[in-house]
Amino acid sequence: MFTKLEHVALSVKDIERSIEFYRDVIGFEVKMRLEPDPKLPQEKVVALKGAAPRIAHLYLGGFMLELFQYLSPVGRPIPEDFTQADNGFTHISLTSTDTRADYKYLVEKGVEFLSEPTEFRPGVWICFFKGPDGEIVEVRQT
Repeated sequence: MFTKLEHVALSVKDIERSIEFYRDVIGFEVKMRLEPDPKLPQEKVVALKGAAPRIAHLYLGGFMLELFQYLSPVGRPIPEDFTQADNGFTHISLTSTDTRADYKYLVEKGVEFLSEPTEFRPGVWICFFKGPDGEIVEVRQT
């Protein structure tokens, strides 16, 4: 029986840039890093011939964000016209104690927002921004 969501994985173009963003700007803690290792069964596990990823496990509030940078095969970027209506996982969400303050902080850091903090329903404030590779991240205060 399943008991919880373990983690979400994000494939990125530049793992160092993404680690810097999620660690230094958002506040995740890097707990593990792996470089491509031919002894690991990556190709078999992810069903990609020649798979050679760099991997980082980042934690925030007990949640793991797993970053992958595939050196081989090289991944395709998120399409410029990607929207939350497109099929597949559309965003990750971060819990905030003050969405408006976090919005202001991230804007000062140059983060691109899709929306300003909005009271979605009484007592629930949300907004969305783009991460380093165009991935969509929600900030949610309840």
